[in-house]
Amino acid sequence: MSELTARDVVAVHRLEFPFWVNDVCQSSWGACFAVTAASQLFQAPVLLAIAANFLLIAGGLALNSTADISTDERHPERGSLAHAARRLGKVRGTRWVSFEFAVALALCAVVSVWTGRCIPTAMAVAMIGLQVAYNVEPLRWKRRGFLGVIAFCTAVVGLPCVLSYGAVGAEMSAPVALVFAGLTVLAIGRMTWWSVPDIGADAATGMATPGVRYGAVRALAFACAIMAAGAILLAWGMFLGYGAAASMLAAAAHVVFLVAALGLLRRVHRGLTASSVRMRKRSMPLVMVGDLVVAALPLLA
Repeated sequence: MSELTARDVVAVHRLEFPFWVNDVCQSSWGACFAVTAASQLFQAPVLLAIAANFLLIAGGLALNSTADISTDERHPERGSLAHAARRLGKVRGTRWVSFEFAVALALCAVVSVWTGRCIPTAMAVAMIGLQVAYNVEPLRWKRRGFLGVIAFCTAVVGLPCVLSYGAVGAEMSAPVALVFAGLTVLAIGRMTWWSVPDIGADAATGMATPGVRYGAVRALAFACAIMAAGAILLAWGMFLGYGAAASMLAAAAHVVFLVAALGLLRRVHRGLTASSVRMRKRSMPLVMVGDLVVAALPLLA
């Protein structure tokens, strides 16, 4: 069994910059919208819920890394990830992820007992279930096109929002629900966008992602349409809950990202190839900025 390095651990959990910042935002958004003062974020049940969310999100990404070893080995830009996952191994990776999920579930159980609310534990169970369905045979929803994308994004965005919101205990308003729906839909669009550079490797291993099912151009067109819908939902929820200025600030970076995605669509339509490395380095920082703004706005309102 190969010895893992810290770099391997970061790689299999997809904690490279800026992804770890996105994970922190996704883990804490619900609490940010539920609290009435920023100091409430440091209450023990809220911190435990955020920590559980982070473990569930990162653990799900590690599960995906081990499940996708054969796919990533065929990808020209995923060699380091495939090598890290291969050193971890499927057996050890499954044990590692199971431990992370168990710790997260225990934290959520503590939060539920502490607060008297079952929502955190229920959301944790649902997140684990969706991650297993997406990554593990015989279900392996990654092969099922948009079903897999929706399941994965619900597990890493929508349900974590509800989990940490439930730890605070506030009743969720319609504007906040619209915000969470918009953030989830945006993630669905970005994951569809992200599937385009992986078409060759996914097709070779039978992964019928949106990119494989519809081709690069149509997948990018779908991605842009979905992200536009998500930005509208996000802006609408923020407008109803926090006003016009907050609405524009919350949507701004995501709209800029959408414009960049439309530019990629035009280039791919002309026959150019999408690069996941360029997409991560040039476009994902925009998402990070947008995620941080969304987290900060309700705390500053």
